[in-house]
Formats: sequence, C-alpha cells, structure tokens
Amino acid sequence: MPRVTVTPATMVAPNEPARLPMHSPVLVLNASYEPINICAARRALVLVLKGVAITEEENGHYLHSARLAIRLPSVIRLLEYRRIPHQTRALSRKNILLRDRNTCQYCGVVLSSAELTLDHVIPRSRGGVSTWENLVACCHPCNHRKGNHLLGEINMRLMREPRAFSLHTSRHIMRMIGRSDSKWRKYLFY
Repeated sequence: MPRVTVTPATMVAPNEPARLPMHSPVLVLNASYEPINICAARRALVLVLKGVAITEEENGHYLHSARLAIRLPSVIRLLEYRRIPHQTRALSRKNILLRDRNTCQYCGVVLSSAELTLDHVIPRSRGGVSTWENLVACCHPCNHRKGNHLLGEINMRLMREPRAFSLHTSRHIMRMIGRSDSKWRKYLFY
C-alpha cells in the first residue's frame, strides 16, 4: 500500500483554528452554483476523483502519494444538476437548539446545549403541542419563571417568532459557517 501524506501549501494563519486537512469543511455546490451542503475534504476529494464533481476553490493543502500530489478542495461543484426536494428537518431537541442558535428565546443569553431546556410557548398543560412553532430554547431560570403560564399572563416575550427549520434556515447556517473561509463568500448569498 503506497504511503499518503498531507502537507500545507502555505502557512496557516495564527487566528485560524487547527484542524486536520482531510476533515476541513468543503462547500458543495450544485451544477447551478447553488450551495447545497458542507462535507469533509476527504468526501469532497472522493467526489472529485470519481468524476462526480470538480474543484472550484482549493484550501492550500496537498495530498501526496508515491506518484501524485493533489490539492485539497475548499469548494466543489457537482457536474450534474441534482434536484433538491423541499427539505424539512426532524423535530428534535438538537434541531430546535440549532435553529435558536443556543440562545434563550426569552432573555437572549447564549448557553451550551447542556445548559438549555426546551419550553412549550403554550404549555402542554394548556393544550400546547410539540411543534416547531410551539417549542423554543430556554434557560433554566426563564423556564422556571414561565412555568405553565401563557406569555401574556406573566409579561414575558419571545425574542423572535418560532418557525419550522426549513431549507432557508439551513442555508443561513451555511452562510454563518462560510464566514470562516473567505473563498466561500462569492458562492454564498450575504
């Protein structure tokens, strides 16, 4: 089996987080240049080598084998257009916290996922159901203060109206992640 190594083409900036080159994020574009996903450089390289995608931008690292040196991609584009159906995400604690960016929707404090709870805006004891529009991220003090009351009864307000986690929200998250790689900017809609 030939030996394969990865080396940097240039020095890494001091403020850039250290990550393994084969695990660095790669923006995946549809054939129409629409951003559709983020994957690891290893997966992106497989897609390029199989002829399913082409490299649009490189990340500055090389993959070396005995006879070949390949630059690792930062952005790839699929060669054939893939129809992406309307996507909705599963209703889960992880996705609610991701949608709300780990921010209590009552007081605005940002906490780790372990320090947050989920709150039913209309309490279950009052007929509230577990839906995207009725669940929000909430810190323990706000959840305790609200209890089983309606917001108007105790003079509390939501920071923003809860909505379903849609494809648009997924693109927004890709935009936030894309701010760390300047090569992604021209492919994302700011």
